[in-house]
Amino acid sequence: MSKTTTATQAAPADEPLETEVVEFRANFDARSPLDELVRTGAQRMLQAAVDAEVDDFIAQQTDCRDEQGRRRIVRNGHLPSREILTGAGPLEVVQPRVRDRLSDKENRVTFSPSVLPPYLRKSKAIEELIPWLYLKGVSTGDFGDALQSLVGEGAKGLSANVVVRLKETWGQEYDEWMQRDLSQKHYVYVWADGIHAKVRLEDDANQQQCLLVLMGATAEGQKELIAVVDGYRESKQSWRELLLNLKHRGLSLAPKLAVGDGALGFWAALREVFAETREQRCWVHKTANVLNKMPRSVQSKAKADLHEIWQAETREAANTAFDHFLEKYAAKYAAAGECLKKDRDVLLTFYDFPAEHWRHLRTTNPIESTFATIRLRHRRTKGNGTRRASLTMMFKLAQSAQKRWRRLNGHALIIPLLEGKRFRDGLLQDAA
Repeated sequence: MSKTTTATQAAPADEPLETEVVEFRANFDARSPLDELVRTGAQRMLQAAVDAEVDDFIAQQTDCRDEQGRRRIVRNGHLPSREILTGAGPLEVVQPRVRDRLSDKENRVTFSPSVLPPYLRKSKAIEELIPWLYLKGVSTGDFGDALQSLVGEGAKGLSANVVVRLKETWGQEYDEWMQRDLSQKHYVYVWADGIHAKVRLEDDANQQQCLLVLMGATAEGQKELIAVVDGYRESKQSWRELLLNLKHRGLSLAPKLAVGDGALGFWAALREVFAETREQRCWVHKTANVLNKMPRSVQSKAKADLHEIWQAETREAANTAFDHFLEKYAAKYAAAGECLKKDRDVLLTFYDFPAEHWRHLRTTNPIESTFATIRLRHRRTKGNGTRRASLTMMFKLAQSAQKRWRRLNGHALIIPLLEGKRFRDGLLQDAA
């Protein structure tokens, strides 16, 4: 494969980079004066922050004196310059050297700026970009070229071995995350889904990997990723092991509501582990399942009629729309009618919760939108590599996405919900 040698060199036509990366490259082929201004400004700000933190540290040590009464902690030149790879491009920074004159080497004070940890060579933004590229289908050997196209020449040193070491580190982070204590957590709502992935495995009889994903909303209304595990399909046993693991790690309070599709494995496991939790079926999955049992000629009208059900203002209006749909279509399309009718109660559970939360509770979109990139990768590559690699990348992608998840609408209404107060058609009964 032809290597990129300058920021302005065009990408060879046969270079195996993703379409998105090629589009980014076109934008970065020629650095504009504005780009250079941003990079220069970022470099000055970083250098100023490092200098200010060093000066502040030394000022705090004015009372620290040696036997001759001289200040022990002083500046002593500079460390060799270091280049940090960031989203603004490579930034060169020089760290002032801090010296402790104490003769006892073991008790000398050492200092490292918080904005510039030792051995830092790339910013967190770049670390988040690597799993994104991986899930988009860029192979390990192409990361250097892809990142060089995005952030400049400073990324060309990111070899395949560096990426492999990063993946090993992320695997360790995942293991620690899956063992974290949950005793202080209370998830009011949870969303569950199974993400199916094709992986290259030694076992030819089992080429499908199913990643079980569980997200939750805390009492403060903040969405969090609870678990991502490698399960066997969406079986009851796999989901049961996941839920029992959460309980073992301290999650003793049952969620008020769980949202998911019609996969029987999750619901059967939930009823055994958290029997108090109420069930809400995902309307997006249910709509797709019902429409799949109907001819295309009527799917458009049927979809509009289904929307009339779950977008109704009250449970009574939803039931009326429900009956209308069955009366209109069940005679000709019995399978579609039965698919809808069998989950009637659990499709309308959300009416017993705050109306401000309905948009969050009627579907599993919080999971679907976050993990959409894994499905894109399936269509573009032959597989995710190994089960471990797929699981680790999903974890890193979710961690990055979680920073941008916003709180639930009307999160203040979670408090009366936890206090046991009732809601009817989305309204608090004491205030109705």
